[in-house]
Parts: sequence; structure tokens; C-alpha cells
Amino acid sequence: MTGDAHWLWVVGIGEDGWEGLNPEARRAVAGAEVLYGGVRHLGLVPLDASAANRVPWPSPMAPALERILTEHRRKTRVAVLASGDPMLYGVGVTLTRDLPATEFRILPQVSAFSLACARLGWPMAETTLVTVVRRPIEQVLRHLYPGERIIVFSQDGNTPASLARLLTEAGYGSSDFKVFENLGGPYERWTSGIAGNWPPGPSGPLNVIAIRCAPDPGTLPLSPVPGLPDAAFDTDGQLTKREIRAVTLSSLAPLPHQTLWDVGAGTGSIGIEWMRAHPSCSCTAFESREDRALRIQRNALRFGVPGMKVIQGQAPATFAGQPQPNAIFMGGDVCNEELFQACWANLKPGGRLVANAVTLQSEASLIARHSVYGGDLMRMTVSRAEPIGGSYGWRPAMPITQWRVMKP
Repeated sequence: MTGDAHWLWVVGIGEDGWEGLNPEARRAVAGAEVLYGGVRHLGLVPLDASAANRVPWPSPMAPALERILTEHRRKTRVAVLASGDPMLYGVGVTLTRDLPATEFRILPQVSAFSLACARLGWPMAETTLVTVVRRPIEQVLRHLYPGERIIVFSQDGNTPASLARLLTEAGYGSSDFKVFENLGGPYERWTSGIAGNWPPGPSGPLNVIAIRCAPDPGTLPLSPVPGLPDAAFDTDGQLTKREIRAVTLSSLAPLPHQTLWDVGAGTGSIGIEWMRAHPSCSCTAFESREDRALRIQRNALRFGVPGMKVIQGQAPATFAGQPQPNAIFMGGDVCNEELFQACWANLKPGGRLVANAVTLQSEASLIARHSVYGGDLMRMTVSRAEPIGGSYGWRPAMPITQWRVMKP
């Protein structure tokens, strides 16, 4: 097969199987020379409907995907079966990422997300979708807000009980919890309950979870806006305080699909709030102390950003081999000129570097660098009302000098 004609079809198929496919999808499957899919998906296509060589996905899938994109590309008519909409956390995303649109055709079916929202009467545009298929379940935690609607694509039948337990431990055991099994098929069923009372046993292997979030009495909801309460973090005191953290995040200016290096991460609060700004934001935290590196990992799980990368060791040696960041926060050892130069060298053009200083020596370092590299200097002072006898007075915290600079 040559030319720019479609050689790859990715066909969404639902629990209603072959009967639910439209004529174009049936023609794509019937005309394929090679048909890939899960064993369950391949079993939904009658033997007399396609003479293609049927190839079930191996585990892991990567070798088969590579073969499709190399050996078969523009030489073989390939059809791939996928659940529902292949472009909604599906194999279609992986297969077509680097292909021009002239080479493939995506034929979606109604997704489990769409079906679940339809069953519940939830507007899709106002409902959050999270997948925990081959991903940490803790990522659901960053979406817990009072009244939030969440649809979760499950890994397997154990996911509902695990997720219900996670919600309960996070203070959201009062949330309405529904599990849909075999959505869109003849054996569709759903079960309702409360997360805190959900039974520990498994559900059906093909399930989708719907959550209407409700915090338990006494649970403090965590805002998506930077400046989470200091008390919410597990810390040994090496923590950028709430008000300073909010200003620092504003200076770092998180953007979707961008990466932060949190150098001298301490508790990990800056990197955690960076990642909470958008699901596509990523962070690599560098921390020299092992106990603090472990604490950062625990905090990342607690705040729903399990994808945070933590590297334990002495910077800048630990920078080797890491992808260049879009922003860097120097949270420690600000006076270290070798560390600064390594940060500056690794920062992408147009990237932002932010450093906070508390001591006179570290402040002097920032002032000296400002005279060479430019940028903005500012000083922040926070005072809190505290008891003085029978009244209250302002007790100022130590002032913070912040330097923000953009790399040309």
C-alpha cells in the first residue's frame, strides 16, 4: 500500500459489540489485513465479518505498537479496536501522536465517560474525568472539592474499593459513590452508596466510577489556588510559608505542559502547588537529604500529584540527564554560585528563575546577580496578629527578598 491513503483505522467498539458499529467502522474492520485489539475486543467481531489476521495485544503493548508504526506503516491495511472513544485516554492517542492526519482514520464510539454522564444527567463540560488505568490512584485527590463531579476510569475490579478507602482517608467518605459495570452493553448494571460505607470486595472488571464529592464534617477543603495551609503539609519545618509560597508561585507562573525544577525542595510545597495548577504541569524536586526526599513523596501523594519526580542527592551533580525545565525555584543554598550557574545553564530560553533569600548573605547574592542578569527584586514582610497580654498585636516574620529573572 503506497501514497497518502489511510492505512490505519482505529475503531472504537462498545459493549454492544459488532451490532453497535456504524457501516464505516464495519467496512474498516472487514477490509483490514491485520486486526489488533484486546482478546475481549477481538471476540466481539464475528469470524465471518473479517478475514484479517487477528493479533491480540501482548503485555506490554509497546512492541506491538512499534511494529504497527514501522513494519506496517503505509504497507498494510491495519485496523485497531479500542474501547469507546480511542482518543479519550485510548490507544488512538499513542498511535497517531507522530502521524500526519492523512495516514489514519479514527472512528469513535460513545465513550464510557459520555455514557456515565448521560445515565446521571451530569453535564460533560462540568464533570472532571480522571483515568487510573496504569496510573496512580492518588491523582484523584487533587480534584476533591465540595460538590465536584468526577468520573474515574478504573484499572480493574479492585479499583472501586481502593478508591472508596482513599476518599475516606482523605476526609471525603461522605461522597456519593456509584459504580457502573459493562456500560452500554446487555449486562449493564450500577451500584450506589457512600464512599465511607463501600464494601471491600471487588466489582466487575469493566467498571467506571462516578463521585459526587462531599467533605466529612471537620474536613478542610483544599483550594486549587496557590497558598495551601502550612498545617496541611507533613514537614520538619523546611517549608516555604503560605503567604510567601503564594507569591512565589505567582512569580514562577505555572503554565500547562511546563516543567519546574524545585532545587532544595525541603517539604516539596512549591513543586506540589506548581503541579496542582494544571494536570499537565510536571515537577522534578531535588533534595539532598533522604528523610526529606521521602517526605516530599508522601506529600505529593497526599495532595494528588503522585507523578512528582523526586531526586535525592547533592545538586548540581543530580541535574545530569534531566530534561531542561521551563522554570526553576532555588529553595536552598542560594549563595552557592556553582549551583546557580548550573541552574541558569539548564534553564530553557524564556524560562523563569525565582530565588528567595532570608539571610543577609543570601540577599547579597541575589542583589549581585540582579546587577548582572537583571530581573526583578522585591522584599516581602508578613505580620500576624498574636496575643499580647489581654489584647493582640502584630508580630512580623523575617522579611524575604525575592529575585525573579527570565532567561533570554
